[in-house]
Amino acid sequence: MGAKTVIERERKFDFDDGRPVPRLAGVGPVAEQSPPRESRLDNTYYDTRDLRLARAGVTLRRRTGGDDAGWHLKRPAAAGAREETQLPPGDHLPPELADAAREWTGGADLVEIAHLRVDRFTHDLTAADGRRLAVLTDDHVHGERAGDHAHLDHWRELEVELDDAEPELLDTLAEALVADGVRPAHWPSKLRRLLAADLAADEEPGNAGDTVMTYLRAQVEAIRRYDEGVRRGDEDSVHQLRVAMRRLRSALRGYRRLFVRDRAKALADELKWAGRVLSPARDGEVRRETLLAELANLPREPETEHARRTLVSRLDEAAERDRRALLAELTGERYARLLGALDEWVADPPLTIAAESGRRELRKALRRANRRLAAAAEAVRDASDPDAALHEVRKKAKAARYAADVAKPLLGKRVRSWRRAVKQVQSELGEYHDLVSAGELLRQRTGDSVTDAFVFGRLYERGRARRAALRESFERRKLPGAP
Repeated sequence: MGAKTVIERERKFDFDDGRPVPRLAGVGPVAEQSPPRESRLDNTYYDTRDLRLARAGVTLRRRTGGDDAGWHLKRPAAAGAREETQLPPGDHLPPELADAAREWTGGADLVEIAHLRVDRFTHDLTAADGRRLAVLTDDHVHGERAGDHAHLDHWRELEVELDDAEPELLDTLAEALVADGVRPAHWPSKLRRLLAADLAADEEPGNAGDTVMTYLRAQVEAIRRYDEGVRRGDEDSVHQLRVAMRRLRSALRGYRRLFVRDRAKALADELKWAGRVLSPARDGEVRRETLLAELANLPREPETEHARRTLVSRLDEAAERDRRALLAELTGERYARLLGALDEWVADPPLTIAAESGRRELRKALRRANRRLAAAAEAVRDASDPDAALHEVRKKAKAARYAADVAKPLLGKRVRSWRRAVKQVQSELGEYHDLVSAGELLRQRTGDSVTDAFVFGRLYERGRARRAALRESFERRKLPGAP
């Protein structure tokens, strides 16, 4: 049997463990959705050591299992489709596929780069006359990066692929899935997900636009990774997801001259909304860490232990409420649109002519960040609400640090020393803010007994004393000048 070429028209979606597969019967011309057929696919992927195929959006693999076992070469086609050449199974790479791949490899050696095992559950979507219009697959994926960059991952995704149907049906089915709370896939392919860190790490910025976009892509990859961690309940994932969103928003604002203004503002506004969505859950985590750490410094007495149990019980109740509220937002339509907007942004960034400059635009952005930090620090002196004023300094220090993170690859050592200085300010005032937040909680909680109230009062006074020391340290500090 010779080579066979097919055109793939499909859409991929991220899908949470434990969710039932959506029903698409009744959507458009789909009359029936079959029960699942189970299969196991083993895919071994090949590329050059520097991933030339992956960078070009080309995939070369050997598959065992399923209806299409064999060697496959996929490359981009028109209108978002993929052209796939298939050859029968065999132990060795067919010469005709190696020759076809030469267009991208330049003749470099092809080596095994990854292995994916997929437990697939396939549902046929058929018309009233029994004709198969599309297939809906529920894939449970286990991936392993080969070579020196070992990496393991596992995830679940849905995929809709057209069969005997008009292309418009793909949009109709995708809209139905999104309306049911399914998220469009962050990565264009399973392999791209597994290689994401390698591909991002190797990008070399050449001008201001390249430098900033390299940073933004890394943050979008982090958002994809930690978004899934939040849904699974992974430790620290809420914190890391909020950090990635703040870094991304800060870069869009700090380097706004490099982008079409309206589009950058719209995306930054949505990231600000998402940050607010994450804040209650993360703030609860921080209060818990702060208060339990302070409690651990008190003598281990029965009264202290009772107060600790009271506090933990109430913090746990609040954490559960915050998590339920957060997951409701993360499965909503607005958040799904934000994830789609991030994908569009990194695929086709709206850069301006200023992005073609070298170091000049980066330096301007750092100086703007430094001026804002200095102005916020000056405003503390006459502030009627010192806590709020110091929190504003902290935010400006964080923005300055993120701006420095963006510019480091092109500006070098001078940026690193400035970054260290503003990070010290951020860290010191971050602790101050955490103590303020914990103190507000303690004032609201008198506990179940007089002894609880007494212990909470001791904690409050310890926190107030520490805040006073931190403020004194800040007032003695001399802020650095921008590089």
